Amino acid sequence: MHETVFFNQQFITNFDTKISAISSAALYGKSIFTTIAIKEKKAFLWEKHRRRLNDNAAKIGVDLSDFSEVFLIDALDKIIEKNKIETARARITFFDERASNIWNFETEKKTSILITTADQRKLPENFRLTVSPFRINSASPLAGVKSCNYLENILALEEAKNRGFDEAVRLNERGEIASACMANIFWRKDGKLFTPSLETGCLAGTMREFVLENESEIEIKADLESLKNADEIFLTSAGLGICKVSEFKPK
Repeated sequence: MHETVFFNQQFITNFDTKISAISSAALYGKSIFTTIAIKEKKAFLWEKHRRRLNDNAAKIGVDLSDFSEVFLIDALDKIIEKNKIETARARITFFDERASNIWNFETEKKTSILITTADQRKLPENFRLTVSPFRINSASPLAGVKSCNYLENILALEEAKNRGFDEAVRLNERGEIASACMANIFWRKDGKLFTPSLETGCLAGTMREFVLENESEIEIKADLESLKNADEIFLTSAGLGICKVSEFKPK
């Protein structure tokens, strides 16, 4: 992570950022984020990220009324300039600073914003994929929401890495392919491109949407056999871009 961040109208060091320890964000993870690829000093697929932030905020009740699109673009441009970025990644996080009905207190803050940047992720030459034992609940109210309740994703990723893999496929409660721990998934079979439908509980990724707009594909519900029989497997995210899987081992 780069040292300078944007936090609540200020450019400060990453160690100086603070949110209330008794806010809904700190107590319950009530917050949303998006990670954006920076290409030639510009936010790639910005409109898709902005639309998803608005949709996710509405779903879990994070107030974004103080943050116009002009404000966000200006803040992004300035942090890119301050950190001297050409090609990198940025993360925008909105923290709900309000009280909850369980632990009530008085506060004037509604939402805090944090924008951080970092270099691009370095990918291994031989990208290895397995299957996670941790299932996605497609009926969860957080299914498809990119909130800071990301511990399940992190635990699934760490479990895969402990077995020597770079990522893992996560199935939902019906055994359908949903996504990877930190990315969307595509596979090619007999010249056709496939990806899980949003009904599986997968995230509506911005790179996923970009691929869907530029490829002839089919959104489907499929079980693990589809990946086992695939000719090629790809993962997509702002951090990964489009990453081809070199090795897939279900067990």
